[in-house]
Amino acid sequence: MQHSLSKMPDARPKIRLVGLPTDSHSSFQRGPARAPAVIRAALASEHANSASESGLELGIDIMVDDMGDLPLNEDKLDLELIQTAAREAKIGGTVPIFLGGDHMVSYPIVAGLAEAIGQVNILHFDAHPDLYDDYEGDPLSHASPFARIMEKGLAKRLVQVGIRTMNRHCREQVQRFGVEVMEMRDFAVAQVPIPEGPLYISIDMDALDPAFAPGVSHHEPGGLSVRDVISVLHRVEQPIVGADLVEYNPDRDINGMTAVVAAKLIKELAALAGRNG
Repeated sequence: MQHSLSKMPDARPKIRLVGLPTDSHSSFQRGPARAPAVIRAALASEHANSASESGLELGIDIMVDDMGDLPLNEDKLDLELIQTAAREAKIGGTVPIFLGGDHMVSYPIVAGLAEAIGQVNILHFDAHPDLYDDYEGDPLSHASPFARIMEKGLAKRLVQVGIRTMNRHCREQVQRFGVEVMEMRDFAVAQVPIPEGPLYISIDMDALDPAFAPGVSHHEPGGLSVRDVISVLHRVEQPIVGADLVEYNPDRDINGMTAVVAAKLIKELAALAGRNG
């Protein structure tokens, strides 16, 4: 059954929301599989409205079709289902925004988009580079999606923002794949490189300092503020082909604060994709 945020059900939706309830490739704690429903509840809550900071409103200025959650079962078919959903969304003329789930999902999403339109460029917000060649024996680990993406040539440029856990192996991977990294110690909104389109945006909620987003499995102090992330997004003028928001863990949240932040970022991503489409 499809659920729509649109107040004009006859209009062709521009943004397609897809929930990815999976955390089977998480390395520390599980919980992100429960995130999509909680984020949707925060989006629908009467505590706020559907307006983005640009003034564009979801359901009025931007048509949003919520496709619900994919029926993921923690097996190899999950990757195929996610990849197919990304490909079909793009072929169907919509911009897909995926609600994770752990960060493993970025790999099949980008693979599906690349099937539809060829190589993309990626703007990635995270505390971690997620470039491990093989983390704890799992090449599909949530610590490895960008290694898989880059080794398969699915992206031309990968820009990572907010990184503050760069170990030796990941630094070697950065060099291997030519990744552009703005570590948190060097962060400045105006200095973040924004890749040209077609642009994919991936937001790991632990890119944010735990003070702003406690509901994550991997607390990493010294991170981005909500305003930092939004200010970078406001600099994006390139066409957006898709986005994901991942690694929200409701089990660790406090008073639903991280869910509200996630909903805020989804609104800004949707407005950005609608504006730049």
